[in-house]
Amino acid sequence: MRLIFALLACSLFISSCQESAKKVQSFSTGQQTDQSINDKTTDSTPNYHHVKVKELLQTSSYTYLFVNENDKDFWIAVRKLDAKVGDDVYYQNALVMKDFKSKELDRVFESILFVQGNTSTPPTSHPTAKMPAKKMPPKVDKKIEGIHVNPVDGGISIADLFKNKEQYAGKKVIVSGKVVKVNNGIMKKNWIHIQDGTSDSDNFDLTFTTQNQANMGDIITIEGTVYLNKDFGAGYSYDLIIEEAIIK
Repeated sequence: MRLIFALLACSLFISSCQESAKKVQSFSTGQQTDQSINDKTTDSTPNYHHVKVKELLQTSSYTYLFVNENDKDFWIAVRKLDAKVGDDVYYQNALVMKDFKSKELDRVFESILFVQGNTSTPPTSHPTAKMPAKKMPPKVDKKIEGIHVNPVDGGISIADLFKNKEQYAGKKVIVSGKVVKVNNGIMKKNWIHIQDGTSDSDNFDLTFTTQNQANMGDIITIEGTVYLNKDFGAGYSYDLIIEEAIIK
């Protein structure tokens, strides 16, 4: 039953790519395949593969990684990932696709693994244990009363951003607000939450990552790129987040 669920989930993943392939071959850890690169797993957790990024190609929604595992080089595809050469990536389940053509890259991959549930954090040694959520920055679920910060020229409000998030996906935006939470040095980034007093339904708190510093209570203006459905692993994901932000 777990295998069937994994295959169905991965199939939905691939369908959403809106790209085509000539042949699809199922793969899941523990199942024999004709590719020896999939027969090796990490030393610490037998259910996970540990690969190192040698090259990467970014598209609007997905990241293509040329990786190495146990002296074998191969391509994998994951949902949009903030990665760089030399990073470590861990994954458990994937689908092998032959002669896969990426329309956005205008490139055919002779063989590529479409990976689900990837993470940059090493899995625990217990195969059934969850990734430690304490490594991820906590979310803010309370709207702070008394905050009224208007957008600067060329900027947008938090309510407008969430209401029209599809319109802003992948684009740079300027947003102003009051800092209500700061988590520095997580995954080599600073995670900052701002609110401006506006909201779209229950969406009133905006999270962004940056290399800049900010203090609780500061009124700031940021500029960064909007990402939707960003998954950082450990069951921690954002419907909307701003990355590579600069505090102006």
